[in-house]
Formats: sequence, C-alpha cells, structure tokens
Amino acid sequence: MTPLHALAIFGAGAGAGCINVIVGSGSLITFPVLVALGYPPVVANVSNTVGLVPGSASGAYGYRRELNGQRARLARLGLASVIGALTGGVLLLVLPASAFEVIVPALIGVACVLVVIQPRLSAWLGGRRRHPHGGPWLWITVLLSGVYGGYFGAAQGVVLLALLGIFLDEDLQRVNAVKNVLAGVVNGAAALLFIAVAHVDWWAALFIAVGSTAGGLLGASIGRRLPPIALRIVIVLVGVAAIVKML
Repeated sequence: MTPLHALAIFGAGAGAGCINVIVGSGSLITFPVLVALGYPPVVANVSNTVGLVPGSASGAYGYRRELNGQRARLARLGLASVIGALTGGVLLLVLPASAFEVIVPALIGVACVLVVIQPRLSAWLGGRRRHPHGGPWLWITVLLSGVYGGYFGAAQGVVLLALLGIFLDEDLQRVNAVKNVLAGVVNGAAALLFIAVAHVDWWAALFIAVGSTAGGLLGASIGRRLPPIALRIVIVLVGVAAIVKML
C-alpha cells in the first residue's frame, strides 16, 4: 500500500464515519474507493465492514444523550440485528464471488435511490401515525435489514431510519440515535464473523477504522444541522462510478 492509497482510504473512512451518523450511507464512499484501488469486491466489503465498526461506536457515543431511556428497546432490536447480520455475513461467504459482483451493483443502485428520495420519504413518514412501541413487525424488519447490512451495508442506515420512523413514536434525533447503535451492532457482528473465517486486509481496515472514528465524532457533533444535499450528490456520484466500474 502506497502512502497515497493510505491517505485515500483514511479520507474515505473519515467521510464514511461522518455520513453514517448523519445520513447512513457511508459504505457508498469507502467500498468504491477500495474497489477503485484494486481490492477484490468481497475483500473490499469484508475489510470495509471491519473498519467501520469503530466509527459506529464513536457515532453512537456522540448520540449518548438521545439514547437515554432506550436500553430495553436497543436490547430487543439489537438481538434482531445480530441474527440478521450473521445471516447476511454467511450469505456473503457462502455465495460465489461472481454472485456478489452481480448483486452489489444492484444494491448500490437501490441505496443511491434511497439516498435521493430520503427527504420525501422522511416527509411522508412524518405524516403517518407511528406505533408507540415498535411491535413484532419492527423486530422482523430490523432483522431483515440486518441481513442486508451483513451482506453489504451501504445505506442500511437509511433503511433503518425509515423502519424506525414508521414503527416508533419518537422524534428524529432519538430515532437516529437508535439507528446508529443498530447499524453498529450489525457491523460489529458481521465483522466478528469475517475476522474468524474470511480474509481481511488489515491495513485497509486500519485506515478506515482511524478515519471513521474521527468522522463518527464529527458527524455526531454536527448532527442534522449539515444540509444533506451536498452529501447526497457526492454519495450518488461515487455510487454510480462504482456501478460503472463493476459492470
């Protein structure tokens, strides 16, 4: 790894850590950067998942005040996230690499669409009556989101925000705090699986980890005060570039 490559990976990790806390689509930055630098897609995904764990932790720490009173909720939904993440991680390792190369461009495309329509989606959700306790449907859908996150985590935060916004009677900041924890649980569970049985490029994971930790703290400090339109444009452009490269 050259110093320039290390700097690019660190920068991508910092951007991803910040974006994950605010929007929830950071892997659309780090994954394409790793692929562009020549990492095989599965190795890039595995290393990216491992590297983003510290960023998830720092982002959750930054939202610790909004997590007050939600411990029981996090325990229930966290279990669903762990089950889903391990299932998705196993699918990533069991399915052939050729399947990943076919599926990932479609997942990136869906994630880009989610990022683009997030303002309208949030406005639509705001007009709906929210379930005060979540209920079994939230648990099931969080599990399915964990499967997606364990297989390929780009935009899982956007998906989680949508689900939590539908089923929980909470304001957006508290919902976002739960989202950050659950996304971190998914990344952490999948990372432990990958460390045990898959090939991790530790240098790539290390530079992403350092960058995402700093980025997570920054993202938590600015919260939703940062206008998201510029972030969405960058995410979509990088995602489209990754789709074109993989096709």
